[in-house]
Amino acid sequence: MKALVYTQPLELQLLDRPEPELVDGEVVLRIDAVGICGSDMHAFHGHDPRRNPGLVLGHEFCGTVVKSAAPAYSEGVRVTGNPLITCGTCDYCVQGRNNLCSRRTMVGMTRPGAFAEYMSIPAASLIAMPQDMLAVHAALTEPAATALHAINMSLKAMARPLPENRTLVIGGGAIGMLSALLLKSYGCQGAVLAEVNPLRRQSAEQHADVTTYDPRETQPQENGFDYVIDAVGSKLTRAAAIVAVKPGGLVMHIGLQDWASEIDMRKLTLAEITLMGTYTYTTADLRATVKLLHNGAFGDLSWVRSVPLADGAQAFSDLDSGRLATSKVVLVP
Repeated sequence: MKALVYTQPLELQLLDRPEPELVDGEVVLRIDAVGICGSDMHAFHGHDPRRNPGLVLGHEFCGTVVKSAAPAYSEGVRVTGNPLITCGTCDYCVQGRNNLCSRRTMVGMTRPGAFAEYMSIPAASLIAMPQDMLAVHAALTEPAATALHAINMSLKAMARPLPENRTLVIGGGAIGMLSALLLKSYGCQGAVLAEVNPLRRQSAEQHADVTTYDPRETQPQENGFDYVIDAVGSKLTRAAAIVAVKPGGLVMHIGLQDWASEIDMRKLTLAEITLMGTYTYTTADLRATVKLLHNGAFGDLSWVRSVPLADGAQAFSDLDSGRLATSKVVLVP
């Protein structure tokens, strides 16, 4: 089979790889569509020590079962899935918070991913989907579920209902864009989005109905927002989020571009700021997200671009250079 292989920093090659073997409890999928994630871009830059050269990346997938060693899934069924492979027995898994499973592994990190014609995965990780759903849309389940998980967590900690909150989204990448779209669906009007790429700002204004600004030229309004989503997670964006949030407000931290930085703990304390972190999604989030995507809660998704897997290396380069208006590229084998 053909697979897009991460061969060294800033290099991907379309290579021949053996088709995955079927093992007990797993299925082999023919990949129908697979999205490029920000974490794939981190690996592409050589910034992720967990993803080493020689690996097939890709974990935002939709596929068709072609071989099955699991009774619940027959050949020909179309599915998406949870790329986090969890134990199912630890306290977190039993509580329904399997995203926190301490024994989790991951497709496209600890085992070959979906930037290929075929991929194997445990059947327990599969997520049912409408069989008439577009493959490119279904491949957005994983990033859209990340946005849904974060926003739903935020709702539990807000002082007032979401539509009453003045909201800022920092970052117009896929997670920021999907967050803005879901916020609109949840009744949050007039959100503001910060993004350095002018093409992405234009796309966000057109498709998510937000006001945008370039944070390199404009500072966020100090104490101007009840709710701030940091979908970047850099030292600069963390600082900007704390500046922007009102006393008593909430900062939801999703992105993790930089792993460490200082924040203004004085404001956090004296202004009673709630700072929350979020990691991916649960299986319940993924199931809910499939339905929301299919029912149009994230809009018509016309801003998403699909390209052939064979052109995947160029797609990475285009995303890296900021030449694309879209923040999400989906590869189609």
